[in-house]
Amino acid sequence: MKNPTPSPRPFGRNITKHGVPFLSGLLFAGLALAEAPMNVDDAGTLDKGGMKIEGAWRKDDKQRGPELVFGYSPMENLELELSTARDRDRSATPPTRLDATGFGIKWVPIQSESGWSFGFKFDVGQTRVNDRETPQKFTEREIALNALASFRHSGDHVLHLNLGSKRVKALGEHNALNTWGIGYELPLTKQLKLTAEVFGEEKTRPDKAIGLRYEIFDGFKISGAVGRGSDRNFGQIGFAWEF
Repeated sequence: MKNPTPSPRPFGRNITKHGVPFLSGLLFAGLALAEAPMNVDDAGTLDKGGMKIEGAWRKDDKQRGPELVFGYSPMENLELELSTARDRDRSATPPTRLDATGFGIKWVPIQSESGWSFGFKFDVGQTRVNDRETPQKFTEREIALNALASFRHSGDHVLHLNLGSKRVKALGEHNALNTWGIGYELPLTKQLKLTAEVFGEEKTRPDKAIGLRYEIFDGFKISGAVGRGSDRNFGQIGFAWEF
């Protein structure tokens, strides 16, 4: 691949509406975003013809579950992603079920091994919410557009900047929010990187996370991260295989 591809995945924040959870953002995999353990995306794509498979187990307060992402680059500077996840929100009894799918298109026309890279990411996704306590079922749909910038310097030191907007529809209501993120990758050894990031959306306090990514062999990495924001803790462990 041309550049390391971290693809956020922002964690959902739950608020209650009509007695059921209403998500200001889709479930973890509702949108296919950054490579674990980062939520802030990078301005980089797979090489033409390259593929990737990513898996993660995520926890956000009382919501947790697995996620799977598949990516493919059909042409230079373009990457396509499909994602799926199944979560349980244990803040309700019995737990609320959330099933999500997502599709993402990343286009990065300016890519550089050193200096600035620039691109865009467009995502669409939906989450099927089954509140067994009420009981009530509904589907939340979201579209998002992000401008991406990455600055690579001093070897593998990388700064990532995201600025975008998303639109969410659920229970007959629409909600539009601006989003942002700042992330940094710091190499500790040839195989091990420290990741740190701050990210958020309009009308909420920012989330902060720190993590590690370790490359076991060429193209295969494992990772983990912990974070806190909006009076909640979140975290994840995962892997990424690029081939």
